[in-house]
Amino acid sequence: MMTARARTGAAIAAAGLMLGMLSACTPEPEPTPTKTALFTSEEEAFAVAEETYRAYTTAISDVDLEDATTFSPVFAWLTGDAEASERKTLSELSAQGLTITGSTSHVAFTPADYTAATGSVVARLCIDVSDVDLVGSDGASVVPIDRPELQPVEVMFAPAPTTTGLAIASSDESPEYACDTD
Repeated sequence: MMTARARTGAAIAAAGLMLGMLSACTPEPEPTPTKTALFTSEEEAFAVAEETYRAYTTAISDVDLEDATTFSPVFAWLTGDAEASERKTLSELSAQGLTITGSTSHVAFTPADYTAATGSVVARLCIDVSDVDLVGSDGASVVPIDRPELQPVEVMFAPAPTTTGLAIASSDESPEYACDTD
């Protein structure tokens, strides 16, 4: 005959055995994937950043301020503060009844920094806006007469779900970088 203490011990042993058997049936957790760099080299990162900027300038050149649906391709190439700023600018220009003519291009692209861990890329560009005009409903240009035709900017690119894998996160005037006019 089993005593109460023996029965308790047997029950605990059986529960432990069941627990051990159940844990043996539990699948092992999925391994965490190792994060790989977005680009295989700095050269590739800078080439993709330049391709991204080119796609952005193509989109901005196709904007019709009377048709807000033409803004979406521009926003697709922007993220964060750059996107917020561009949304505000295009909305304001549209509300003022202005028309954009011409197109923007870059005449120089100078690599500045690439951080493999984050996939961010920084470049200095010389933007040619000589062909771009903003025209009011009266047909007169509203662009300041002293606007420089070449504008130096520093652009930061961040990983994003675009066809290139990057989007423009910020674009700021770069007073320490001068456009070479030679």
